[in-house]
Amino acid sequence: MPRKSKNFNWYLSQTKIIVAGFVAIILIGTLLLMLPFSTREGEQTTFSGALFTSVSAGCVTGLVVYDTCTHWTLFGQLVILALIQIGGLGFVTIGVFVLTMSRKKIGLGGRELIHDSLSTLQVRGSVRLVRRIAFGTAIFEGMGAVLLAVRFIPQMGVGKGIYYAVFHSVSAFCNAGFDLMGYKGQYSSFCGYVFDPLVNFVLMALIIIGGIGFIVWEDVLDNKWHFKRYRFQTKIVLTSTAVLIFGSAILFFALEYDGLFAGMELKDSILAALFCAVTPRTAGFNTVDTAALSNGSTILTIFLMFIGGSPGSTAGGIKTTTLVVILLYVKSYLFNEKDLAAFRRRLDGDAIKRACVVVFVNYLLALAGGTVIMSVQSDLPFRDIIFEVFSAIGTVGMSTGVTRDLNILSRIVIILLMFCGRVGSLTFAMSFTRRRQIGSLRYPEEQITVG
Repeated sequence: MPRKSKNFNWYLSQTKIIVAGFVAIILIGTLLLMLPFSTREGEQTTFSGALFTSVSAGCVTGLVVYDTCTHWTLFGQLVILALIQIGGLGFVTIGVFVLTMSRKKIGLGGRELIHDSLSTLQVRGSVRLVRRIAFGTAIFEGMGAVLLAVRFIPQMGVGKGIYYAVFHSVSAFCNAGFDLMGYKGQYSSFCGYVFDPLVNFVLMALIIIGGIGFIVWEDVLDNKWHFKRYRFQTKIVLTSTAVLIFGSAILFFALEYDGLFAGMELKDSILAALFCAVTPRTAGFNTVDTAALSNGSTILTIFLMFIGGSPGSTAGGIKTTTLVVILLYVKSYLFNEKDLAAFRRRLDGDAIKRACVVVFVNYLLALAGGTVIMSVQSDLPFRDIIFEVFSAIGTVGMSTGVTRDLNILSRIVIILLMFCGRVGSLTFAMSFTRRRQIGSLRYPEEQITVG
């Protein structure tokens, strides 16, 4: 009987290692949050509530059943912060960085694990990328904390101001959406700072930088501002991100000018529209009441939550590159073009297959799975259920305020969606399967009517 290749066995276990690692981190976080000194006096934490919070933090989502400021003690908040940081960067990235700092050698298997975890284009250079991610994260989160401290320290005092600055800088960079603004009003997020340009622009910058992907970081660092030298993926990510942000901001401004933004000065309306365009991809903060958005703005927000950020980033969603591949395929079909091309480059033939599978799996999980079960098991408005489900699968964390009213089964559905959204629905599904070897046999070709 032929022996199985060790390399083949290692390759098959990549997805299982990633899934098992996230499960372990979430369970440890749940146990820590269940400790008596994690909860403030007078508050009570159930197992389902602790598990929900741990999954939300570890999967950098931001949906909460307890207000983070008023329910958790400092210890509980630090547990959540640690889960956010580990979940945002990925336990593989942090583990490899610690090993490299200890001067341990990373073998081929470890490099392949980094490749799968960060969705890099090639295995070569993965260890160097991990070091850049670690140092880059420290720099960006540090700069964000310093700038936020300029606003928070005068309002809260030195100690509390620095703590709040660090917490929200990490939460924004990791696209987590957890906040400590509950002391102004439970579940209020950053509504009290809707007119504050410093807080708004710092948070938006951190969200965007964390969401464009580590591969893009490396490319920009190597090639500076020479756009023509960037990799094809970097050009796609930067272009699509800019279009989505500014295009969505214009739409939000138009949809809410006489609605939620009525009575605001022009500059404040523009600032609020920009934040509404950035935060659904996929940070979860809000500076205006999400439940008060018009139907048009709600649909736009759901669309942005579904897209999410970019590959190899702290963000969730189907990713900007997936959207672009599908749009390019539609364009090539409508105009009878042979290839999927952009920036004078053509995509490989498997790109559209991967994009369709990602969209189909996410779409099926979000609608056919989560929405149907929650609709049967709860009396919540259908609009709120749809919003909650897409927020969970996109690891966004925005909510119309119904998260804390979910029953046990609905909580389980949201927990599974958040988990799948972070590790990747396709990765999660493949952890239970084995890739079949492709044979040389091909069946006769037939035609079918479509559309």
